[in-house]
Amino acid sequence: MTGNKIVKVQIYKNFNPVTTINMTGATSIIYLKGVGSKKASILKEVGIVTIDDLFDYFPRRYLDRRAMKSIGTLVGGETVTVVGKVLKTQVEGESPGRARFKVWLGDATGVLELTWFRGVRYFSRTVLPGEALAVYGKVSRFGHQAQMQHPDFDRLSLTPHEVSDGVASDFDLYHTGKIIPLYPTSEAMKLSGLTSRQMRNLIVRAFEAIVPGKEETLSSSMLSEYNLLPLPEAYREIHFPSSHKSLARARYRMKWSELFYAQLLFAIRHNEIRQIKSAVRFTHSGTVTEKLYAALPYELTDAQKHAVREIYRDLKSGSPMNRLLQGDVGSGKTIVAMFAMALAVDNGLQSAFMAPTEILAVQHYLGMKRFFQPLGLHVGLLTGKQGKKERQAVLAGLSSGEITIALGTHAMIEKGVSYASLGLVIIDEQHRFGVLQRKALQEKSLNPHVLLMTATPIPRTLTMGVFGDLDVSVIRQMPAGRTPVKTYRISEKESPKVYDFLRSQVAEGRQGYIVYPLVEESEKMDMKAAVESYQQLSEEVFPDLRLGLIHGQMTPDQKEEVMGQFRRGELHILVGTTVIEVGVDVANATVMIIEHADRFGLAQLHQLRGRVGRGEHRSTCFLLYAKLTDEALERLDAMVSTTDGFLISEIDAKIRGAGNILGKEQSGTLSGLRIADLNSDFDIMQSARSAAFKLVEQDGRLQDPGHSMMRSYYERYYRERSTLADIG
Repeated sequence: MTGNKIVKVQIYKNFNPVTTINMTGATSIIYLKGVGSKKASILKEVGIVTIDDLFDYFPRRYLDRRAMKSIGTLVGGETVTVVGKVLKTQVEGESPGRARFKVWLGDATGVLELTWFRGVRYFSRTVLPGEALAVYGKVSRFGHQAQMQHPDFDRLSLTPHEVSDGVASDFDLYHTGKIIPLYPTSEAMKLSGLTSRQMRNLIVRAFEAIVPGKEETLSSSMLSEYNLLPLPEAYREIHFPSSHKSLARARYRMKWSELFYAQLLFAIRHNEIRQIKSAVRFTHSGTVTEKLYAALPYELTDAQKHAVREIYRDLKSGSPMNRLLQGDVGSGKTIVAMFAMALAVDNGLQSAFMAPTEILAVQHYLGMKRFFQPLGLHVGLLTGKQGKKERQAVLAGLSSGEITIALGTHAMIEKGVSYASLGLVIIDEQHRFGVLQRKALQEKSLNPHVLLMTATPIPRTLTMGVFGDLDVSVIRQMPAGRTPVKTYRISEKESPKVYDFLRSQVAEGRQGYIVYPLVEESEKMDMKAAVESYQQLSEEVFPDLRLGLIHGQMTPDQKEEVMGQFRRGELHILVGTTVIEVGVDVANATVMIIEHADRFGLAQLHQLRGRVGRGEHRSTCFLLYAKLTDEALERLDAMVSTTDGFLISEIDAKIRGAGNILGKEQSGTLSGLRIADLNSDFDIMQSARSAAFKLVEQDGRLQDPGHSMMRSYYERYYRERSTLADIG
């Protein structure tokens, strides 16, 4: 985003001048005084390769003396910044998982107690007595003692090396009343001396070398219409704020332009898709659609009917459908997808439905076969674990067109799988597939219609930011007859009472789940704990009942065998890890017990709870916990207070931030945002999106001379992403 002002600067190697070069925004960071090859390689890991990248490395927050509070004035519940000296540190508890690191931070008015439950070893080596820290977090009080758990912190003291290098101390700056930018630093950066202060020092040197933002990236009319700061001024104020008002305007400008270009990518793709008229046009609904509707044992909800109409309109348009169908657990998305598939059959076309797991693919296959087979349709299943003979029969049916509705896992996109007339691609739980996997299925046909589905309700800001070029259908209404699940947060000390309740439900003819966490960092330990707990439950707690075990290390056949037993009522209780999170649909199961619920994310807890309450019987979910952090308490209380998945997704975004709410696959979509936050910047997003779509509507290819700088910037930094933008 910077200009190319050329100046003569010294190239430093170990701070010894060796030659001069012309420095521009594209110059490698290695040539900036104080960097060198070792630090340049570490900066590259956080995306800083050029001088431009350094200017775009924005402060994560700011220290302002006027915005800080002394320890003696702290009030429980407020989120504040406090500056003080470390008086004492202590590690409490020795056993893994039980240890905590405590710090007592003092100023002239009192002492603040800081506690870390995670990263104990790291923090105990990082935070030392005698240091000055600025800590930021939510205050709680235990009696008269003010406390913070897992606060964000910045070290304000100087190391001897930094003193000799002439770096200004943040502790000194704090006493001047200036607004001090604090930069994000990785552990590798800290170990190499690239602290927040050093980063600020490098940025000062970069400003001395060139003027950032001289090459404006927005038209003058856009700057005027949306009251945006010119780019050079925005860069200066965001790194060296002169006032809170100027800083706010600078941050707004940077967020707005970042979101504008992200939305411009979507606007151009949306416009291009609308121009494509080569997709097969669905001309009519016919006997299959009519028979499917007549065979339903229930009435579709208004929300389902509306989603079906939106999909029908897309399929009949002649342009490729590119739609996201999202709805809460149990809202009836699958039957909506089945009407789209019935319409495809009525128009002589095949449908392919791809699910992320074998269990889910088999379940969809059995459910759809139950509906479609009586209508005379041939439904096929394709998974990775099929026998050779069965697989060859399915492949032959797909290539001949005999199989009109195909379901399966990623096996559907492998080489050798061909379709006679694939017109509709449906991808369930699409965020569990990589972009290239989704693209591979779409490429099995020329411009097929695409329907993406997710049972993870997505906040509207995220929907706009991640799926900005998709049309979105939302099902918020639940089918009639569903009984809300009652949820309780209970200490694991009370687990015998919970087990007694489960036993009473089994006595009434019901079934239940007991789920254990599976977290990547401790997957082996978690798996062992789940297996050992299953043995204990079978032998000591429920020796008279039939229990089954399911986990991710089992083969698909083994998992399906256990699930089949549970579906048929041959098992009373299913014990497992989160492999049962999605797609397990047993109406007779009425009890969900989630062990160590404090270790689960909100979306995962909601998905697990959605495995019960799927029939006419009253259902209950128990969230068992051992010890609660403030954040875990917030999550579990949200689960107790509501069963609305969309509301839960909003709470989740506030707790965790937008970047990882959809998991690794989708958070990668957001990783290009340096300063905007999809969770908190919805109003800015709306303004930027409106401007982007308005611009493309007026000038679809940005050919107008007044738009040349925007076209140039877009092509330089965003166009390469556009080839995958239509994949969702």
